[in-house]
Amino acid sequence: MTANYDSIAQQYKKSKELPFRLHIEAYTFFNLLGDLNGKSLLDLACGEGFYTRQFKQKGAARVVGVDNSDKMIELARQEEASQPQEIEYIVADVLELGEIGSFDLVVAAYLLNYAQTKEQLLKMCQSIFANLKPGGRFVTLNNNSEQPPASYPITEKYGFIKSVDEPLTEGTPIKYTFKVDGEKFSFDNYYLSQATYESALRSVGFKEVRWQKPIVSPDGVRQEGQEFWQDFLNYAPMVGIECVK
Repeated sequence: MTANYDSIAQQYKKSKELPFRLHIEAYTFFNLLGDLNGKSLLDLACGEGFYTRQFKQKGAARVVGVDNSDKMIELARQEEASQPQEIEYIVADVLELGEIGSFDLVVAAYLLNYAQTKEQLLKMCQSIFANLKPGGRFVTLNNNSEQPPASYPITEKYGFIKSVDEPLTEGTPIKYTFKVDGEKFSFDNYYLSQATYESALRSVGFKEVRWQKPIVSPDGVRQEGQEFWQDFLNYAPMVGIECVK
């Protein structure tokens, strides 16, 4: 279902140092998450634990990270061993995860965009919903399916571009190519319409589904200037989603 992240784990980890990751991605994510103090949190598609560790640092009481890449979880466990935070990491595919607990928050930095079909998306949403307490929230960052393909090259100055070889229809692969320290690596997401996402999330039982455009941090504006970020904001390649059980 997903790209083979075992082969690009180290490069993907380094891409987290790109300025947009901090000043737009993380800033938007934590703005949606709000106060984590004392919360239990399940981090799906956690990768090497980049955000997982931050959730614990921001006061979450219990944090569990799940990823289907052995190499990513190996990197996460190495960090946990060197700086223990009592985070549990599990190798598992969200499509087959089932119910592993009852959490205040289920979060994901890019998960749903790996669903290639409506059926896969529905299975993901079912796993997410099953692991939330009543009133719990699902907060995620996702590929913005509303971004016009003609604008894909505009994000090159931020360290990545998207590209497609065919018109966008349900399941069309969208290739992400990152350039970090002069090295390029690529992986695929898949196009599903915003209406398909909304339908899947509501059909599993979420009472509220809210969409959040990316926002840039004040530090990012001070460091790079508003003009630098404006293309990202005008042609947003990613979007935040918040759902309430």
